[in-house]
Amino acid sequence: MDASSVEFLREALAPTGWVERTRDFARGLRATRSPGGLLVVGTPAEEPWHVTAHLADEARLADLPQLAPTLVRWSVPPGAPPHLRVGMDRLGAARRGETLFVVTEAAVPVPLLERLDDARRTGATILALDGDGGDPELTGLAHDALSIPADAPVSFDGAQHLVSMAAGERGAGRGLRGRLARLLDRVSGPHVVD
Repeated sequence: MDASSVEFLREALAPTGWVERTRDFARGLRATRSPGGLLVVGTPAEEPWHVTAHLADEARLADLPQLAPTLVRWSVPPGAPPHLRVGMDRLGAARRGETLFVVTEAAVPVPLLERLDDARRTGATILALDGDGGDPELTGLAHDALSIPADAPVSFDGAQHLVSMAAGERGAGRGLRGRLARLLDRVSGPHVVD
């Protein structure tokens, strides 16, 4: 999906509140303090290559090195290039200022939940993008979770595009006025055009 397709998707979803929700969620990804500190992980059966590639593009295009993701893999094949050699042990080294971004449509296995819990205790931020309405255990560990139910007006793939593009946006209401406007929108609900 290219930028114009994502923009079209945003326009179509504007009245639903999903665009603002993905923008709010994406702000958490930008809070990562250092390059390589945004750790993207999935399940053993589903590595989040797609969103990782889009976040890398957004980091480069927006000149936001802290947004450059590190794909964390369950099983690293021999001879993998250096940027694809990061294994699950990296989650054990996660610290304050780093973000663990879990992306999966499936239930999260217990070993990952345990590693996320350990990382949270050391000060890392846990974010989750999941499908089928969410994994309650993952949602309970996450500082912020965006769950895409089956009946959502956006697919899981579409949500990944919205989140990655929003993460690369500059200046969209980052000041006090923007935060207050978002707070008022959440309290009063979305503005519906007649």
